[in-house]
Amino acid sequence: MTPRALFEGSGAKALLQQLDAELIGLAPVKARIRDIAALLLIDKLRGQQGLQSQAPSLHMCFTGNPGTGKTTLAMRMAGVLKQLGYLRKGHLVAVTRDDLVGQFIGHTAPKTKEVIKKAMGGVLFIDEAYYLYRPENERDYGQESIEILLQVMENQRDDLVVILAGYKDRMDTFFSSNPGMASRVAHHIDFPDYSEAELMQIAQLMLTALNYRFAAAAVPAFKQYLHLRRGQPNFANARSVRNALDRVRLRHATRLFDVDTVLTHDELTTLQAQDILASRVFENSSLKEKT
Repeated sequence: MTPRALFEGSGAKALLQQLDAELIGLAPVKARIRDIAALLLIDKLRGQQGLQSQAPSLHMCFTGNPGTGKTTLAMRMAGVLKQLGYLRKGHLVAVTRDDLVGQFIGHTAPKTKEVIKKAMGGVLFIDEAYYLYRPENERDYGQESIEILLQVMENQRDDLVVILAGYKDRMDTFFSSNPGMASRVAHHIDFPDYSEAELMQIAQLMLTALNYRFAAAAVPAFKQYLHLRRGQPNFANARSVRNALDRVRLRHATRLFDVDTVLTHDELTTLQAQDILASRVFENSSLKEKT
């Protein structure tokens, strides 16, 4: 069987196509995912011909700012790896420090082991993983959780993929302080911030999924909103776009609520420029708007 035939028959092709359609931009990230798919397929073909074959370690680190698609990609990755026969279940268990680390002696091990049990056969996604390690606190139990994770990542790597995520500088510090963890993570993938054009595409996709659309005059208004908002603190890429659209929809609904006529389909689905321009971002570009 050719690699292409094996790929198309696995179901992974459809998932990668869905990934391309749902995630705007992120070309380097998508390229790495395709590389990993190629590695697994060729490894499977080698095994079929009696060549030495060993499941590669696919533990990963996703770095980047909030809202750049790290959790979404982890979810899609779980599905791709299941289709390629690497994972039994292909589900995602997303956790933070609070889900793994206890607050008293004897509490951390059972918490961590229970999370790992739920994730077996799939992907364990640990967001802001650097919070597991707090060297300034001698009574912190995060190191116990890390040691349990290290053992599982090594001994059961053919049945569990661990993805650590967070800001790049903090993850670099985390790995320098935890060489055992660094040696077990084979793939480091950085998620760049979205450009304004990509953020606009994301907004259009989100609106289409909700059966909304921008009026002609609303398009430049939202582009200007993105330009101003990106320069303010706490901007979180696609997450901020989603939250901004929620507020635009809120203003749209409030405006229509006072209309004393039967609303048309067009009125119910079209967001106008005034729904966007009412944002505080346009009053003072330096004003903080939490998203």
